[in-house]
Amino acid sequence: MPRKEVMTTAVAHDPAVDVSRAKPRVRPGRVVISLVLLVIAAQVAAFLLTNERLEWDVVAEYFFAPPVLQGLMMSLFLTLVGMVIGSVLGTVLAAGYLAEFAPLRWASQLYIGIFRGIPPLVQLIFWFNLAYLIPRITVGVPFGGPELASWPVNDLITPLSAAVIGLSLHEAAYMAEIMRSGILSVDSGQRDAARAQGFSRSQVFLKIVLPQAMRVIIPPTGSQFIGLLKGTSLVSVIAMGDLLHSVQVIYNRTYEIVPMLLVAVLWYLIVVTLLTALQRRVERHYSRGHDPVKLKARRRVTEREAAG
Repeated sequence: MPRKEVMTTAVAHDPAVDVSRAKPRVRPGRVVISLVLLVIAAQVAAFLLTNERLEWDVVAEYFFAPPVLQGLMMSLFLTLVGMVIGSVLGTVLAAGYLAEFAPLRWASQLYIGIFRGIPPLVQLIFWFNLAYLIPRITVGVPFGGPELASWPVNDLITPLSAAVIGLSLHEAAYMAEIMRSGILSVDSGQRDAARAQGFSRSQVFLKIVLPQAMRVIIPPTGSQFIGLLKGTSLVSVIAMGDLLHSVQVIYNRTYEIVPMLLVAVLWYLIVVTLLTALQRRVERHYSRGHDPVKLKARRRVTEREAAG
């Protein structure tokens, strides 16, 4: 135990010392910072409450409007679908990235490099205009062989399908890196020990690697989920009826731009706050036994018991 902690423990156990009368040391720097932050918070609150151009009555009028709620539901739907597809595809890409088979590893690395390098807005516009490049999708014998089936791309690529494809493929590239880092965080000796006991590769991954990797995977995955929710606002450029597009339709008719944008901002903040709280609960579930704060507290209790 460090000498400082030994002295602190000894003082705490000394009956001649009245710990209840001890006062915390005043830190002038912290007091100044707290006052500055308090002044800034008061100024922001005054601006929000006194600025008539924010038109809070209009915000209240349209906050629960059916078009706004429908747009919110569409944003949540796109987020959920994009995250599920992206996570599944990202797991496959991560497995390919770590595979010993070189062509599969190169293909995974190429996919991740391309889709991480292209901005999601560009991808959405590209998929929405895919019919210009490929007018029809055919199934048949390649290189000029007979066709078995054919569909016009304009009928397949709607704003919804373009949004799902663009967001999912973009998300898969980032989830692949998250899954790869989580898998690599597990000691390879545990995989070797499980294989020596007769576990198959799939059993090793599902029962040994994945449960331990989740502690590393969950935090960035939660951040990706929240980022994807905010990223759904990009689909408004392809006339997809998300939350941002819904408020744009309203303010294009009423010219109440700022209050309608505030409606979208408040809904995004509410949903992100709820998702953040859910992420924290999931993180605590998978980090049981690894929480540094709790480990430090247990260590202090053990040291005090040993000193006493």
